[in-house]
Amino acid sequence: MSNHSLYDTDFYAWTLEQAKLLSHRHWDKLDLPNLIEEIESLGRQQRQELRNRLSVLLGHLLKWQYQPQCRSRSWLATIRIQRRDALRLLKENPSLKPDLEAIFEHAYANGRDLAIAETDLPEPTFPLQCLYSLDQILDEAFYPGAPSELD
Repeated sequence: MSNHSLYDTDFYAWTLEQAKLLSHRHWDKLDLPNLIEEIESLGRQQRQELRNRLSVLLGHLLKWQYQPQCRSRSWLATIRIQRRDALRLLKENPSLKPDLEAIFEHAYANGRDLAIAETDLPEPTFPLQCLYSLDQILDEAFYPGAPSELD
C-alpha cells in the first residue's frame, strides 16, 4: 500500500510508517506532502489550544466579576487550571508570544459568548473590549470584582 493511500485509510499506521522512514533516513520514501501538512497542523493545534484555554479563562473571569453571587469552588478551580495550562503552553511554545494579541482578541470574544450563555445576563452587561490586561488574566492573584470568601 502506498504512503498516500495509507494516510487516507489508516492515519495511525501512516504515522508509524513515517516515523520509521525518518528514523532510517529513507528520505525518498517519505510522504512529504502529507507530512508537511501534519507538521503545520501540529503548530496550529498549539495556537488553538492556547486560544481555547484563554477563552474559558476569560469566560470564567467575566462570570466571576458580573455574577458574584454565583461564585463557586468550581469556577475558582477552572480559573486556576486554565491559567496554569495557558502559562504552560506559553512556556513550552515561546514562539506563540508574537501572536498573543490576536489570540487574546479571539479568546475574549469566545469568553464573552460563554459568559453570556452561562449567566443569562443581558449581552450589553459584558464589554465588547476586554477590560483586563493579559498580565492580569495570567496573574494567579487577579480576580475581578469584589474579593471572594472562596480564596
